[in-house]
Amino acid sequence: MTKKILLILVVGILAGLFIMPESVYDKTGLLMDVGLCLLLFFVGIDLGSNKDIFKNLKTVGFKILIVPAATIIGSLTGGIVCSIIFKLDIFGALAIASGMSWYTLSAIIITPVSSQLGAVAFLTNVFREILAFISIPFIAKHIGYLETIAAGAAISMDTGLPMVTKNTNQEVAVISFISGVIISLSVTVLVPIFVGLI
Repeated sequence: MTKKILLILVVGILAGLFIMPESVYDKTGLLMDVGLCLLLFFVGIDLGSNKDIFKNLKTVGFKILIVPAATIIGSLTGGIVCSIIFKLDIFGALAIASGMSWYTLSAIIITPVSSQLGAVAFLTNVFREILAFISIPFIAKHIGYLETIAAGAAISMDTGLPMVTKNTNQEVAVISFISGVIISLSVTVLVPIFVGLI
């Protein structure tokens, strides 16, 4: 699966560079939205077909919040470590780390304050998403199912959800969706807070 994703990504990059006419670029946003909605629809059908998932989640209760909390804490800790290694402003590094793979939102919020940090935020979060696609199968096989959610962070509820579902089980997929929602909401709060402190 990972090889197919990488191959499709490379083919897309090459098509964008050499084949596609400029007029197609105006429609790519709509096509991606439609594709993502269809993808999530079929994942939803798969999850909904197993009635026991939601019963089992009721027994988990508030423990389900541990996964997004650990993901947020881990991401922010990574931001602090990177600020030390690369001698970045700590709040700028935390703003970048707070994007948690939501590259469109974090870059838009950060760029008015610093175009350099905005570019770094965009690239960092794009690379996190790509690395999540590559690493989720390995993480699921060798480390653990819940850890796959942390790899993708915010994308665990949308583009990363099919990868988590394919490589784990339906119960983890539901936790992934809930975690992705919580993490995405935290991005809308944390990025502006840290940007305000730069």
